[in-house]
Order: sequence, then C-alpha cells, then structure tokens
Amino acid sequence: MLIDSFNRQITYLRISVTDRCNFRCVYCMPTEGIQWQRHETIMPYEDIAKIVQIAVEAGIREVRITGGEPLVRRNIEDLIRQISAIPGIQDLSLTTNGVLLKRHAKALALAGLKRVNVSLDTLRPDLYSKITRGGELQDVLDGIEAAEQNALIPIKINAVVMKGVNSDEIGDLAGLTLDHDWNVRFIELMPIKNQKSWGNEFHSPESMYMPISEVKKKLESLKLIPVSNPAGEGPAEDFRMPNSRGSIGFISPLSQSFCKKCNRLRLTADGNLRPCLLSDLEIPVWETLKEGGDLSGLIQKAVRLKPENHELDENHSPSIRCMMQIGG
Repeated sequence: MLIDSFNRQITYLRISVTDRCNFRCVYCMPTEGIQWQRHETIMPYEDIAKIVQIAVEAGIREVRITGGEPLVRRNIEDLIRQISAIPGIQDLSLTTNGVLLKRHAKALALAGLKRVNVSLDTLRPDLYSKITRGGELQDVLDGIEAAEQNALIPIKINAVVMKGVNSDEIGDLAGLTLDHDWNVRFIELMPIKNQKSWGNEFHSPESMYMPISEVKKKLESLKLIPVSNPAGEGPAEDFRMPNSRGSIGFISPLSQSFCKKCNRLRLTADGNLRPCLLSDLEIPVWETLKEGGDLSGLIQKAVRLKPENHELDENHSPSIRCMMQIGG
C-alpha cells in the first residue's frame, strides 16, 4: 500500500494526457492563453501505461484520464484499452467538457472506460459560450446522452460556482437530478493562475468566489437528505432531494478543506508527478522511466512529499501551471 506521512492511503492517480483543449474556459485558462507543450515533450501512450502499471503494483487502484481536454488527443481509446488491461485497477474514468463525447462514447466504452465526469457550469447557451469562450451547450448535452446510452455511468456533472455569473442557476442545475440519475457537483472556484481579469464581460475573480455554505443556503428549500459515502470515496459531500433519481454534491476546497481525505497523485502530460493539486511541487518520472531507473521509488517519494493541507488560505497557490495544464 501507499501510505503518506499523515496516514492517508493513496489509491488514486489522475493522468493528464494533453494540455490542449477545444475550449478556453475563463477560470481554467488565462486570458492571454498558454504556450502549448511541444509534441516531443508529451508522453506517448505506451509510457503512460508503463507508469500506471508500476503505480498499480505500488498500490494505485483508481485511474482518471484528464487534460486539457483528453478527447482532443488522437486515438485516446488506445490508452484506455492499455490501462483497462492492467490487473488491479478497480475504476477507470475520464473527465471531459463533453463536446466530443457523442463521437467517442461507444469506442471509449468498448475500450474499457467505466464512467465519465462532464463539466457543465450553466444551462443557458449564451452564458455557456461566454464562459467557455465559444462552446456550444447542445454539443455537451448530446455528449451526456451518448455517455448514458453507452453505459458510461454513473455520470457526474461538475459545475464551478461563480457569484454573479451562474449563481442564479444553482437551483436549475440541482434540478437535473430529479429526472436523471446524475450526481451534480457544485465546486468552489479555485485560485489556480486565474486571478487576473477574465475580460470586460466579467467582474474581478476575487468577487466571483462563492463558498459552498452560500450554495447550500440557496438549496435549503429542497430539503436535501444526506447520502453516506464509503471512506475515501472522494472530496464531495453528497445529498439527495426527496424522490430524486440522482444526487447533489458539494466540493469545498477553500472554505472546508478536504485535504484530510486526499487519496491522490497527479501525473502531468509531460511526465511529472504532483503530490498536491494546489502546490507547484513536481517530481519528474518520465525521464527515469526512459532511463530504466527506479520509478517505484519516485512514486513512494511523491507520496511521502504530500503536504498535510494546501495553503490557499495563506495565499500560496500554484503559479507554474494553470488548471488546464494540470487536469484538476
């Protein structure tokens, strides 16, 4: 098993397969854009699978594929197929903006993907285009439908709450769980290289932060019922409306740190292990893999270096990579 210095068992590896995306979401990518990784600096699928194999031997049991947008990387199903064939993996999932899901859902399911998380911050087409800087809401809704048809379930819908932007839709987003077996999760805005102006159409990023406590107040009339989660299930606090098919989750990285339950490592597309999403500390592993070195030892090192808590309340936030380059 992988046990860190604070007695947390590390079982979950998130893998960014690309820093590229077909969107430019305002909270995910700086207004000025980013410099894309060169092709030769991005790990090939075969090397990613080798790292996963060694990580599973060390104690990893859950793998999530992220980006950027993972579905923009060519033949992503090949990686899913390689990872799903590794004995010991209990869950293989993918986070996506959903735009390309309709095209890829069947192939992903056949390759061995179990489920998907889809980013969806609004149900208004005009606001969706504004937040994503050009996205089409209907493409995402079609993608979610395709995921359901191909049994990529349970589906989780991730909504980043922004005061004065989509905060008036909290009830509408929660209402999706009445008729759909989805887990709609409200997530606090995290200050990851996104604190400069998002453009003239938005207020300052600081003013758009909304704590989960305020989100819950907006949903008090729904009489939410707590849903118990197995230990280590994840950072969300889950509830259900009476007689609803789905559930509602709250993720509060700032106002109520979930670090005590953290069970994950992150692998960047260019081959670095990050012990913590909200810290710039990285451990290069791809070069060691190519040189035939002790990758297992580096995984153990990453686990040992996991901090007890993030330091966002002390204004220590990541500055090297934006969220698009980490994968959340």
